[in-house]
Amino acid sequence: MLFYEGLQLSFPESLKEAAWGLARYAAISQDNGLVPIVEPEILLDGEHNIDRTFEVAKQVWAEVFFYLAENNVMFEGILLKPSMVTPGAECKEKATPQQVAEYTLNLLRQRIPPAVPGIMFLSGGQSEVEATLNLNAMNQGPNPWHVSFSYARALQNTCLKTWSGRPENVKAAQDALLVRAKANSLAQLGKYTGEGESEEAKKGMFVKGYVY
Repeated sequence: MLFYEGLQLSFPESLKEAAWGLARYAAISQDNGLVPIVEPEILLDGEHNIDRTFEVAKQVWAEVFFYLAENNVMFEGILLKPSMVTPGAECKEKATPQQVAEYTLNLLRQRIPPAVPGIMFLSGGQSEVEATLNLNAMNQGPNPWHVSFSYARALQNTCLKTWSGRPENVKAAQDALLVRAKANSLAQLGKYTGEGESEEAKKGMFVKGYVY
């Protein structure tokens, strides 16, 4: 996993070292018959706009794929797990799903070889509904990759809050998880509408300085 905040690229050597480490992990995984999940994440922390995120991600992804090639990683044998191109969480200029899709797909076209079979996006602190709407917008047309999701918080948040550790809430929590899974299944087909979503699912989950 590779993390970068929008204002940290004044340290290019750290970027190169992190990208090299990610590429070595991918190469070792493939050498042992595994499919590596390559995760160059750009954190939501900051007040920067979507253009700044785009420029940062473009530099990060360039380094990652340069070193993947240097380590003879088969692009057709990886899954890419990036964050979407969005404004910083504290930016006053919010982006629509159509804008996020436009910027993100543009970046994918510029940086990601079509041999890569799947793009499995992080939610990265977006609300459940926001992450699903953005994914849906990216699937309104054909892509050379399978554009899907690998969410954690944006799948689990409502489910975990519904459960709250109580046995009597298990069925309701399972139902909440099923709702989210179905919503994102539709989004990867470009058929999600956002209708009938709960208020809880619309709440943002960004945590400043979040640690995994």
